[in-house]
Amino acid sequence: MNEESPSPTPRLSLKEKIGHGLGDTASHFVWDMAGMWALVFYADVYGIDPEVAALILLVARLWDVVTALIMGGIVDRTKTRGDKFRPYLLWMAIPYDVLAVMTFSIPDLSPNGKAIYAGVTYMLLMTIYLAIDLSRSSLAGAMTGSSGERASLNQYPFVFAFAGQLAVTGSALALVTFFGGGDDALGYGWTMSVFGVISVIFFFAAFLTTRERSEPPEGQKTNLEADLKKVITTRRWVALVGVGIISFTLFAMQAAVGALCFTHFIDPEAKLEMLSFITSLSENEKFNIVGFIALIAATPLAKPLASRFGNRNVYIGCSIFTSTFYGLMFLQGGDQLGLIYLFDILGKIAFAPPAPLLWTMIANTADFSEWKRNRRARGLSFSASTLSMKLRWGLGGYLSACLLGVFGDVANQERSDAALLGGFAS
Repeated sequence: MNEESPSPTPRLSLKEKIGHGLGDTASHFVWDMAGMWALVFYADVYGIDPEVAALILLVARLWDVVTALIMGGIVDRTKTRGDKFRPYLLWMAIPYDVLAVMTFSIPDLSPNGKAIYAGVTYMLLMTIYLAIDLSRSSLAGAMTGSSGERASLNQYPFVFAFAGQLAVTGSALALVTFFGGGDDALGYGWTMSVFGVISVIFFFAAFLTTRERSEPPEGQKTNLEADLKKVITTRRWVALVGVGIISFTLFAMQAAVGALCFTHFIDPEAKLEMLSFITSLSENEKFNIVGFIALIAATPLAKPLASRFGNRNVYIGCSIFTSTFYGLMFLQGGDQLGLIYLFDILGKIAFAPPAPLLWTMIANTADFSEWKRNRRARGLSFSASTLSMKLRWGLGGYLSACLLGVFGDVANQERSDAALLGGFAS
């Protein structure tokens, strides 16, 4: 969908675009640590079975489905000094940090008590993330009413988000080792503390450098039930929720199982010669870093591709290429590291351009709804993106953990080739 909104605004400054991007970096310092390493932490350090970890992830995602729409309605009705979305960057930053540390802490409790603690802290962390991410995502639509400017603006959060992911994947395990000194439980706690402090600083910077410009239609009355009905009966919104969940869940499954595959399935003697000079990082960390560099490099292609072919066509075409490349990657043996790198890079290059376009299409859908029905519910509309992003790690982690269990995985025991290959290839 490439329609301009009813009331376009002037071009955004580079400072404001970077500030908006820093909000994504802040979010991902905690979110990616939880999304990418929670399964490893719960199974290898915390000491609970993969099936229990899977249940925690699944229940949290089901909770998200309910709370996302509710939180969208709350955000739409928030107003402080003319702003709806920016205040949440301040209000939720510190609770987000505190709950992140609690999530990666191990209490002195019974096995059942530890499972309950893990479930409660993880769900609370995801609830706070929902509030801050939904408001941050909705902010892009309020910063400008131009579809072209939105396509440009939405590239920055993804570039900065991938940079945050790069920092997390490239340094997390090294920091766990550094802070823990052999005690992984201690190392995970301190690593999350450091990431949390960085996250708070970046959230504050995003708040100070961005500005909301658009207002709801004059005379619009607050009616959550009416707004919710209009949003969920908009076919474009439903379609965007569906494609977002499918795309991001498949991407998350690759990331969730990939961390375990490098320690248990990939041949430990396999090395990529061109990266052999980097001796301070594990092969898993090198693989993640190269992949995120490919994501960062390819994301700026979003706007020119969308201008040439249209948002929807780019999303569909690139999704087909992404699935093809990852399918080829999963067919490789544990000793074919060079081909695994190649197909992962190609898969991430294909995945990168459509990612910011989802946000652009959601913002355009909110404007379409306003034009057609004279009602604006941007927070509810952007709950589509939040649902997609949160369900990706929940469903991705749940399906990955279940596949490991199906193929014979047991917590704190050496994983068989069958378990890892089953989880990786499935």
